[in-house]
Amino acid sequence: MLSNLPQQPADALLALIKLHNDDPRSDKIDLGVGVYRTGQGDTPVFGAIKAAEKKLLETQISKAYLGPEGDMGFVHALMPYIFGKDDPTMHGRIEGMQAPGGTGAVRLAVALAKKAGVQRVWMGVPSWPNHAQIFGDLGVELKTFNHATKAGRVDIDALVTALNLTQPGDAVLLHGCCHNPTGIDYTSAQWDQIAPLVAEKQVLPILDLAYQGLGQGMEEDAYGVRRVLAAVPEALIAYSCDKNFGMYRDRVGAIYVMAPDAEALTRVLSNGHALARAAWSMPPDHGGAAVRLILEDTNLTAMWLDELDTMRARVNQVRERLAAAGKAGAIDLAPLGQQSGLFSILPLSPDQILALRSDHGIYMAGSGRINIAGLTMGNIDKFIADLTAVTASVEA
Repeated sequence: MLSNLPQQPADALLALIKLHNDDPRSDKIDLGVGVYRTGQGDTPVFGAIKAAEKKLLETQISKAYLGPEGDMGFVHALMPYIFGKDDPTMHGRIEGMQAPGGTGAVRLAVALAKKAGVQRVWMGVPSWPNHAQIFGDLGVELKTFNHATKAGRVDIDALVTALNLTQPGDAVLLHGCCHNPTGIDYTSAQWDQIAPLVAEKQVLPILDLAYQGLGQGMEEDAYGVRRVLAAVPEALIAYSCDKNFGMYRDRVGAIYVMAPDAEALTRVLSNGHALARAAWSMPPDHGGAAVRLILEDTNLTAMWLDELDTMRARVNQVRERLAAAGKAGAIDLAPLGQQSGLFSILPLSPDQILALRSDHGIYMAGSGRINIAGLTMGNIDKFIADLTAVTASVEA
């Protein structure tokens, strides 16, 4: 029976990683993999994480099962940062559970939405490629609309049009901040427009908050999520610690449910626990426990926030430097200074992307998505010069 399975195409990002690793050129630049890098090109373990792991090693007395909900101390410790410090439970209407990374949180959110009756999800494109794969694997219909205009701004009109086409029982997936892959976020004023329309159309919001703190700041990056939650009776929120705690391979995430009341919340969570039990039984503990220890310790929290500030400042510094360059051949880099997070998309053809890789050692996704943190003050001039060389003929 297994021999009947069709060959699946290789994952494009994994293939790109291998190509980059096999390239002998010393001045090659990896702009494909979605991880933060320092100015020296490293992806370090946070000092706060190292300290928490040391503490965990010294104090953890058991590796016994925790259950499908995972480490609830971790889940609750994150809530004030996501939902606000005044009442992060929204008067008993919000509760969560741990998930294996942001991917696990999104998948469980979509599975839970489907079990509740959702058959169709609306999403702006381009989006993180795994979103569409998850919808397809779960058998949920995907309806799309343009996320951004060619001028590099949010296409708010396309979103409004899409929401006006929705029907009760539909869901809409929205990136909370640091949009992947465009870096183009909704402004606070646009969130103020979006939230009441989502409520009016009675669609279920699925809010993917994977990069909190890497855009404008922890509080600022939570504005959209909080604005939508203040307007609607129910929502699902997928959260990732992979980027803002540097916990990529440890798969640290959470899913939160907001329900109309406490009784409904209990029933929804019971379904979430059952789905998690069938999917992965229970999430990995180590990374979530380390994050919990950081958030329970004032000194470690301060250390983590300082490290996060450093990450955000470096990403924004690279964006400012690119924007200041203006045009690189036919490519206008100025809009990159108004975008947020690790990613942006450059309007390049497949041939230009291939030429950058083969002729100049610059590796990026086939969509033209670049990881801003892959650039340093030492190689950014090379990148701009190579980009100019490859696209100058188009400009002419």
